[in-house]
Amino acid sequence: MAILTTLLNSCGGYPRLLTFPFDPGGRGLNSRSSELTPQVTSSYIVFVSDRNGSQDVYLFNAQKRQLIDLPGLNSLDEVASHPSISEDGRYIVFATSRQGKSNIYLYDRQTQQKRSLTENLQAEVRNPMINADGDRVVFEIAQDGQWDIMVYNRAGNPTD
Repeated sequence: MAILTTLLNSCGGYPRLLTFPFDPGGRGLNSRSSELTPQVTSSYIVFVSDRNGSQDVYLFNAQKRQLIDLPGLNSLDEVASHPSISEDGRYIVFATSRQGKSNIYLYDRQTQQKRSLTENLQAEVRNPMINADGDRVVFEIAQDGQWDIMVYNRAGNPTD
């Protein structure tokens, strides 16, 4: 199901409707493919789509109304999900699944580097979110048969 419109709460606390045109070529926000789990900031919409045959993370500049290239972010052998972006658009955090193992990655758009925050954890992880400043990442972790919440700093270390 394509995203034809996205509802969000603005800073004023009221719903706002964002409308973007349909692009059958897949170069815009709305396409014939699935666009999943969008997260919206004042300038960006980050989402997952299968428009290129794999479930990848995409970034759309809502002001310029165009997709932004994310070199080094997506991998053919990973299934991406639940992206989140810092308010300034520099940092993107997202979950992946690869050969049955889940992981949380942080991508820095300035350096074009992707790195795992959770590769040393012996647990399932999911649903990451990054705060507006881009210095904290929160995600769910399954240890000892229950889901808990972890908070990491951008360096990949748990916070108190």
